[in-house]
Amino acid sequence: MRLGVNIDHVATLRQARYPAGPGAPFAEPSPVDAALEALAGGAHGITAHLREDRRHIQDRDIAELREQVPLPLNFEMGNAPEIVAIALRTKPASACLVPEKRAEVTTEGGLAVRAGRAGLAETVKALQGEGVRVSMFIDPLPEEIEASAELGAEMVELHTGSYANAVAEAERAEHAGRLAQGAELAHRAGLQVNAGHGLTTRNLPGLAGVPHLEELNIGHHLIARSVAIGLRAAVAEMLEAMAVTWCGEE
Repeated sequence: MRLGVNIDHVATLRQARYPAGPGAPFAEPSPVDAALEALAGGAHGITAHLREDRRHIQDRDIAELREQVPLPLNFEMGNAPEIVAIALRTKPASACLVPEKRAEVTTEGGLAVRAGRAGLAETVKALQGEGVRVSMFIDPLPEEIEASAELGAEMVELHTGSYANAVAEAERAEHAGRLAQGAELAHRAGLQVNAGHGLTTRNLPGLAGVPHLEELNIGHHLIARSVAIGLRAAVAEMLEAMAVTWCGEE
């Protein structure tokens, strides 16, 4: 199983002090430096979300990550013409289409693929025409999985936020069961199955029964953990937790 490291919140910290972003003299910390540290820790890919409001990752960050980091770039994006144009110009390894609201703190729920099918079809075709693999960030609902397959996406990323936010053990187990069912259905539909949102080394073991997972995309926990032990060590720690959860390897 692969680990994609989301470095958005490295940019969040930079923007808090340097609102001009990567072009500001002495701006720090650098998302590129963080991506290289993640690589050194064993990460298999880098994820970055270029939001329309540019609250963390900036256009220049995307270009520099693509040019300077020898890992596949997973470009998280809303289906907005301006952002789609940047993705087509950048040609990341993959693009994950996500819902986006200005008022939200972080992504809330999965993309409504079936309801937005008409608007998504052209974007999927354009991205794939540039060699970009397309993923849909969705809740583990049969209709959204089926719609993603019908649109021709290569992958889905199952939204694990409801699982991660559940406090009661029974509720968490229920969400894990839904994720397992969604993963099975997506696999049968010929989709690569990824997952992410709110995952930590603490809650990972509860997903041991989710089959067919090929990639986890994790950000906030790794950046938060890096404050104490560094990003390289945090990535290695997460990879060990993944191995224990799905392979039983200590």
